[in-house]
Amino acid sequence: MVTMKGLYFQQSSANEGITFLFQERENLPVTEDNFVKLQVKACALSQINTKLLAEMKMEKDFFPVGREVAGIVLDVGSKVSFFQPDDEVVGILPLDSEDPGLCEIIRVHEHYLVHKPEKVSWTAAAGAVRDGVRACTALYYLSHVSPGKSVLIMDGASAFGTIAIQLAHHRGAKVISTARSLEDKQHLERIRPSLVGETCGPWWRLAASQQTELVLRPRWRLEESGQREQGEVGVEREAARVIDVSNGKVHVAESCLEETGGLGVDIVIDAGVRLYSKDEEPAVKSQLPHKHDVITLLGVGGHWVTTEENLQLDPPDSHCLFLKGATVAFLNEEVWNLSNAHQGKYLFTHLKRRDGEVIGWYLQTDT
Repeated sequence: MVTMKGLYFQQSSANEGITFLFQERENLPVTEDNFVKLQVKACALSQINTKLLAEMKMEKDFFPVGREVAGIVLDVGSKVSFFQPDDEVVGILPLDSEDPGLCEIIRVHEHYLVHKPEKVSWTAAAGAVRDGVRACTALYYLSHVSPGKSVLIMDGASAFGTIAIQLAHHRGAKVISTARSLEDKQHLERIRPSLVGETCGPWWRLAASQQTELVLRPRWRLEESGQREQGEVGVEREAARVIDVSNGKVHVAESCLEETGGLGVDIVIDAGVRLYSKDEEPAVKSQLPHKHDVITLLGVGGHWVTTEENLQLDPPDSHCLFLKGATVAFLNEEVWNLSNAHQGKYLFTHLKRRDGEVIGWYLQTDT
């Protein structure tokens, strides 16, 4: 029997550090009807949420490492209907997966995989799929972004923020984003490469790779300089604003209200918020907006998508949201594979190739 090495981590108790180790695994044939045998070509390393594993009662002695994978189908079970051998696929392994993504060959249920677009590299597919799912969940399912909506994306220079900006523009929304540092602001400037044709505008690159791109036609202007660059494009897009919060002098709520003519923002996707004053919060949260600022800048009927799992709203906060008819949604990136009723629903993102062919990445739902 041929054996392979897979990477696992071990944590004896909550207070102890994580130990990584390789374990031998047998290269077993596909025995389950709906499973696919996959040769891994690329695997992304994302943060291991040990707290969530403990809350879901999914703790093990050895937990597999690496969940975002891209590879080639080697064999399929008898009831697999979406794939066949030699298909190029990408997906996210479930939390209870027995196989680590950091292994040469793994077995995975077909509902956790999608076909990889031909012109997307292995590393780009594995590196972008998780943040792509998060961005799609926030924009499509939690806030229902649509043309003409105004969207505030906090920390737009992050991988998640960069993809969210692209998808919001792709839907025709007007985007406002924040930059936490000069480097972040420069990053937002750099992702406006030269034109790719006479009728095509600037292209926004996914943060995970230079090779995976979405075609968009934004026109950015920086708040500090007031300069506006016209996108030389055939289709007009709303101008977008970058708010530099690195020096602490710019007030996000005031800037957003000014940008929207006092109406407020339709959609807010935060990167965390402060619950207390700056003196009472850790230094890492000093540049985050206060929860009251987010409520203030939110428009009537707006959607606030938050990543702050411990968000606390006082009665006056709730009353203000009630008066605005606004909603608060929590962005849990694991929700799509924790719910059997929605298995596969959220692994959906649209990419556009250089040749203009539209590709939908989606995860088939078990009927």
